[in-house]
Amino acid sequence: MLPTLGDFRRDQLAISTLFFFLGFQYATWASRLPALKDRFDLGGTEVGLLLMAAGVGAAVSFPLVAPLMRRLGARRLALWSALGLAAVLPVLAAAGSYPLALLVILADGVAVGCLNVAMNAQGAALEAHYGRAAMAQLHATFSGGSLGGALLASGVNTVTHSVTAHFAVAAGLGVLLLAGSRPRVLTDAPAAPEAVEDGQPGEEKKKGLRNLTGASRTALVLGCAMVFGTVVEGAMNDWSALYLTEETGASGRLAPLGIAVVSVMMVVARLLGDGWRNRFGDPRMVRVGSTMAGTGLALALLAGGTWPALVGFACVGLGMATVTPCLYVAAAAQGPGALALVAAMGTTGLLAGPALIGLVAGQAGLTTGMAVVAASAVLVAVCSRWVGWAPRSSSPSASRASA
Repeated sequence: MLPTLGDFRRDQLAISTLFFFLGFQYATWASRLPALKDRFDLGGTEVGLLLMAAGVGAAVSFPLVAPLMRRLGARRLALWSALGLAAVLPVLAAAGSYPLALLVILADGVAVGCLNVAMNAQGAALEAHYGRAAMAQLHATFSGGSLGGALLASGVNTVTHSVTAHFAVAAGLGVLLLAGSRPRVLTDAPAAPEAVEDGQPGEEKKKGLRNLTGASRTALVLGCAMVFGTVVEGAMNDWSALYLTEETGASGRLAPLGIAVVSVMMVVARLLGDGWRNRFGDPRMVRVGSTMAGTGLALALLAGGTWPALVGFACVGLGMATVTPCLYVAAAAQGPGALALVAAMGTTGLLAGPALIGLVAGQAGLTTGMAVVAASAVLVAVCSRWVGWAPRSSSPSASRASA
């Protein structure tokens, strides 16, 4: 029996729950950083280390993810790592010291790294199974989860300031979400033969860099593109408001609009992005989108002023919205090792990007630092031309994988 549009929507909803949950879980504990800061009497450096611990954990997860994907499959790895993230919340609430909190957040980062790879593998499998684009909308639900976590934090805080109560409620809701999605999360099909360089099956693995890294040239180029893409996303979140106030003279009321413009444009574009992907194809979406982001931001920097900057930021949000989803789909086509590598390199970009922009800004000014962001977006387009993009199926498969 051929899968129907209803089957696709139900499976898409189940997988989108994983994306929603990841954003929800992160926003939950991040929203209570002030309370954790007061509990452990932390300074700015200690708070920074706490945030860094999550990123370090995600990067450390890279060597674990590929073996776990092969042993457990994307479905079980996604569900088990999500349950681990739900358990992190009450454990963090019960942590009695700062070193223990650091260890909990480090473990949180490892689980985030596992879930990130597994849920993107699920999204790629959904597209391959039904022959329909879905990844952009799945990534949009991550932003929805972050909003949901922030709203829950605000609501619970009006009733009680107890972090324990807040995290218990959030963990309970997370488990309910996972229980509801579990029956429709895709089961794993038999593993495909490992992708070889440039997508030519039967080719003997080449020596040199590939043998040292265990990754194909395509996977490495995809990883570089992901690094540049996440540098852009991370830097815009961390530096846009400061750029508006320091370089354009924007008021305190206008400065937050930098992040807001990027976020709103990105969510809207991701909701519409799968239709664009169907029409234009992933390679063109990545090339045109990243070029638009880099060019728009560069022109805004040259023009100067608050309103040109906001227009440039809007170009970044619109252009980069579908870049990450398309890169994840391409990496998943290369196998679990490539997907884990690309996800880990993306985490590196998120960690190192804002710090790199800060170093450049300290030496040459924030406008120059934002010019590096524009250049990073253009480099995504350059890298995408070296990727051997696998053709995406345009028709649904004849049968759904069974347990």
